[in-house]
Amino acid sequence: MQSERIVLKGASERIKIKDRKTPRVESENPSGWNLPADKGRGVAFRRFLLPGVFLALAALLLPSGCETLKTSKPLIPIKDYEKMLVGRFDADYVGNANCLRACHYHDQIKKDFEASTMGAQLSPKSGLPIVDCESCHGPGSLAIKGLTRRKVKEAEAQGKILSCNYKTLIDIKRLPPTAKSLICLKCHTGNATFNLHAWDTSPHALNGVACEDCHNIHHGPDLIVSPRDTAAMCFRCHQDVKSEFNQPSHHPVPEGKIFCTDCHDPHGGNPKLLRKPTIKATCTQCHADKEGPFIYEHAENTENCLICHNQHGSPNNDLLKLRQPFLCLQCHEGHRINPADPLARRAALYTRCTDCHSQIHGSDLPPASGEGWFTR
Repeated sequence: MQSERIVLKGASERIKIKDRKTPRVESENPSGWNLPADKGRGVAFRRFLLPGVFLALAALLLPSGCETLKTSKPLIPIKDYEKMLVGRFDADYVGNANCLRACHYHDQIKKDFEASTMGAQLSPKSGLPIVDCESCHGPGSLAIKGLTRRKVKEAEAQGKILSCNYKTLIDIKRLPPTAKSLICLKCHTGNATFNLHAWDTSPHALNGVACEDCHNIHHGPDLIVSPRDTAAMCFRCHQDVKSEFNQPSHHPVPEGKIFCTDCHDPHGGNPKLLRKPTIKATCTQCHADKEGPFIYEHAENTENCLICHNQHGSPNNDLLKLRQPFLCLQCHEGHRINPADPLARRAALYTRCTDCHSQIHGSDLPPASGEGWFTR
């Protein structure tokens, strides 16, 4: 019989040795070698406890990581934005009458403002929040300090025009786009202009476009951009779209028959700033005959017209992305016309699919074969 003995190395470690050759572990020594008790416990800690600690820490940090992704991360702290919009802390509000009565420099701006929608709110009879120069420019006491009617008249007699001290007002031109828009949104998001509620997440806001880039407050009494002027305004940034409208086949935006705002809402919404939830819903505002539903539908374009069409312009007829039949051959196999006719067998393949398949967007009437071939 083989001899066997037990070597005790402390209460927590026991090693059985058979024939003094084959060490085998029955405790914290997974490697099978005769290790000191303290070293064996260190190996066990590294192999089993450390991974457990790591998993526990990961479980604690994961929720906080998700919350961090959800939190707002402005380019600068919110308090700094607020300081930008408050203006000078050592200045006081003096009102429009005091701002403008001693200064002819703003006479035309004053007339335009009083005739505008915001100017009409200055009337106590309107019952609306008061909007004046200091609502945007900050308190103006320091700006008009020392500026009296007498000094203005003396300067006017000398052919000079005195203006207020702009350096004491909010430097709107140097504000970041987010802060510029916040000046307008602090009032406009509190009224019935619901289309502005999605402004902060719109592509324009995320790309550094401010309200004043499109709306010139001092341009005149009408602060809303005329639809006929929207194309020129949009093309200042969207040069690629402008080039598409120069294609032979294009939507009549340059001709002034439709406007950018007929399809797009510049203040927010979906990623393409569409006025409707889907592309097809936007297109069928005008192309109602393509809306359906049809019994035989062209399945691929039931929701996305842009599978076949370029929305702004194309070198091909009907705003198609490719000429016929190459566009149709992207999905369908080609075929000859009347293959039973001996003359047709020698003829070339068709060149315009819509000569036969005239109801290509959808049809309620099948052809003689009973299948949906969009021929009538």
